[in-house]
Amino acid sequence: MEKPQIAVQLFTLREEMAKDPKGTLRRVAELGFDGVEFAGYSGLTVEETKQTIDELGLKAAASHVPLEDLKENLSGVIEDQKVLGSRYLVVPFLEENEQTEEGYLSLIAFLQEAGKTCREQGITLCYHNHDFELDLLPNDGRQALSAIFNETTAGELMTELDVYWLKKADEDPADWIKRYHERTPLIHLKDMTPDEEGFFAELGTGGVDIEEITKLSATQKIDWWIIEQDVSRRDPLESIEISINYLKEIM
Repeated sequence: MEKPQIAVQLFTLREEMAKDPKGTLRRVAELGFDGVEFAGYSGLTVEETKQTIDELGLKAAASHVPLEDLKENLSGVIEDQKVLGSRYLVVPFLEENEQTEEGYLSLIAFLQEAGKTCREQGITLCYHNHDFELDLLPNDGRQALSAIFNETTAGELMTELDVYWLKKADEDPADWIKRYHERTPLIHLKDMTPDEEGFFAELGTGGVDIEEITKLSATQKIDWWIIEQDVSRRDPLESIEISINYLKEIM
């Protein structure tokens, strides 16, 4: 089984990307990342973005695209992924007004259908979780995240499990990764401070057992470890350097 590659979710570097996207991507490449996961293109066209990552030897691991954009212009989004060479398209977040049982049922129907369209175009649709999807649906009784994956098929929807948010919801990230072992091409690696606050932390400095999680790649197919730190108390580029160095050390 091939070893997963390492990417950074560029939301981590959103301020740096806004100021100097090409220079920031160059620094990411210098730190030893194999690829990047996009969250917008920071003022560059998709074509300029592709040219830049090609010049730097980076790959497009995946792209986070808001659900509203997928609903309004799925074909256009898919074409952008083809330009980028991004095989994975990810639903990154569910707005608060959609976090209802009715909202989740509507979401599930959309994901199944959109996933089929993506698959037919050679793209894999994934869903990225936060902690709120671990709440129980009032009538259904299941956790919303379980319902999302159990009511869709693996061919149409894969997971992008976020280990920080699973831990934040008092879940065991490794258990979830094993549960959906045939649907885990992308894993968001984040650590959490081992205090009451449970703040975002560089890999290897907190209370999430990152080493246990990375060992799972020996028994199931994971294409990308994706480092993300939503907020950092130090320079974000320094944070991702600490994280990738730790990840390479334990791998």
